[in-house]
Amino acid sequence: MTVCLAYRRNQLMNPTPDSNDVVLTHSSGLDEETARAELYGLLAMLYYAPPAPELLAQLRVAATEAPSAGGFLEEPWRSLVAAARALDDEAIRQEYEALFGGVGKPEVYLFGSHYLSGFLNDKPLTRLRQTLATFGLARDETMPETEDHVAYLCEVMRYLIAGDDVAVANLTRQREFFAEHLQPWISQLCDALAQHPKARFYAALAEFTRAFFSVEMQGFDMLT
Repeated sequence: MTVCLAYRRNQLMNPTPDSNDVVLTHSSGLDEETARAELYGLLAMLYYAPPAPELLAQLRVAATEAPSAGGFLEEPWRSLVAAARALDDEAIRQEYEALFGGVGKPEVYLFGSHYLSGFLNDKPLTRLRQTLATFGLARDETMPETEDHVAYLCEVMRYLIAGDDVAVANLTRQREFFAEHLQPWISQLCDALAQHPKARFYAALAEFTRAFFSVEMQGFDMLT
């Protein structure tokens, strides 16, 4: 299932990236930006809903060797692919539902406001909506999740990387959005998943998320 935002000015590139196309390092700046966008898109899909069988099939045959030895993402990526191979589609679906679904309070929250303020639909969500409005973005009203769902935030980052409006889709906006709406709480989500006794596939996804976001933080720090 695709994460849906209503893009009033621009449309994203293909919102369902092929995980076979996700590689760990690239030689050119353009390729690196494409890879970043695809990784954000992949994270959005994996966190938004139980992965489709087609996506899991692609993930299970994905390359696990970086083009050059010692890539920082190589080991967590290999662990994620291994977790996908070790579990069947139904086991991963059940794990998603056990962690994030059900009636009432989930085992693990995927919403930034929960980690930033302790409450859902709180001030961090209001600030996020104000930021999205400056980008010309708004949530599709047919979607039940609020905009601070980690999948939505990853999809916004993909837009800020891959969008064709350079006034919005640029490194400055990426850095500002990441610093305000993802960096302050994403490690708490990763900790909750990595430590949860029911998490196998999603524990591996959490460690890959942590590693990828660490690379993002370092990259943005170099811009300041």
